[in-house]
Amino acid sequence: MTTATAPAQEVTSFVHRAEAWLDGFGKPGWIAAMILGFVVFWPIGLALLAYMIWGKRMFSKSCCKTTRHAMTRSSGNTAFDAYKADTLRRLEDEQAAFDAFLERLREAKDKSEFDAFMAENRRKRDEERPAPA
Repeated sequence: MTTATAPAQEVTSFVHRAEAWLDGFGKPGWIAAMILGFVVFWPIGLALLAYMIWGKRMFSKSCCKTTRHAMTRSSGNTAFDAYKADTLRRLEDEQAAFDAFLERLREAKDKSEFDAFMAENRRKRDEERPAPA
């Protein structure tokens, strides 16, 4: 009985290793594997497509299992953890400031384009209007 289950466990561990390896590449890795599967032998590509769709890999936010929690996991070195937390906080603040800057820039550009449109529209309307006699 143990000899019959050993090959099944090897196949299962290979599948899990392959899945973890593809997860490291994210969606592009899964899509490339699917395309390669279609090129090599179309049922393989079809099986990968079905697995991605029914396994919720195709339409999830990310098929990578790395999350923010994994980034904030303690390394065991308190000085490094404090430095990492401070750096991450600083980068998040810079990202928020940059996003706010981009939003202000977009608003200013939209306002200038709108003002130019209104000035052009006003100029055309004044040209079309006959002069008072």
